[in-house]
Amino acid sequence: MKVMIRKDAKGTLSLYVPKKDLEEPIVAMQHPGMWGGQVTLGNGWLMELPAMAEGTTLPITVEARRISGEV
Repeated sequence: MKVMIRKDAKGTLSLYVPKKDLEEPIVAMQHPGMWGGQVTLGNGWLMELPAMAEGTTLPITVEARRISGEV
């Protein structure tokens, strides 16, 4: 699914799912650089993000895969 990842002025990362009109903070990351691993959202969803360069600028729209979590 297409998702948008952004960082607010305080440095908090969030993930927005347009089809569900859902925006949740990223609360945990498998890798320090976030890319190419799994992230956990504030609502419990586990998402797999694509591998990208460490310095990728935000906001960005990427293809991610939902692994598990609440609806």
